[in-house]
Amino acid sequence: MLNLLAIPSTLMPIIIFLLRVTDMSLDTLRVLFVIRGRRPLAWIMGFFQSALWVVAITSVLSNLDNLWNLIGYASGFATGNVVGMAIEERLAIGHGHLRIISSHLGNAIAEAIRGAGHAVTEIPGRGKDGTVTVISCSVKRRDIDNVQRKVYEIDPEAFITVADIRPLYRGYWRA
Repeated sequence: MLNLLAIPSTLMPIIIFLLRVTDMSLDTLRVLFVIRGRRPLAWIMGFFQSALWVVAITSVLSNLDNLWNLIGYASGFATGNVVGMAIEERLAIGHGHLRIISSHLGNAIAEAIRGAGHAVTEIPGRGKDGTVTVISCSVKRRDIDNVQRKVYEIDPEAFITVADIRPLYRGYWRA
């Protein structure tokens, strides 16, 4: 185990900071895996996250007279949230559902998305200024940016929303 007495007090705030950054990054990923239903990964992340937290909080509580330890703890917490979010964006685990609304080029958009291998449902609709096409498409999160780029190449005025989903795998699904 980490021998806290052998570590110089000037290094403790940095170590606490690094422990908290790692702990909170793992916590962010753990929450992601819980939401996505990935039990084994959520368990592993939770185990290591809580172990790091115990070491970090013990280091702070055993030296309450050192303000720098507290600052290292708090800044590590805040930084760890941001780092965890960045890692989560990079991993792009899961699926997203895109709803694309186009006034005039819905069919061309749908065909381009189909050409990229994704399932698309076209729904006629009526917007503020007349008829529109509502395009419904579910893709892996890592493919969302490519689909958005393709849509905006065809119709820069298209309106796109994205929601996280957990697919049930019926019908046509490229996953």
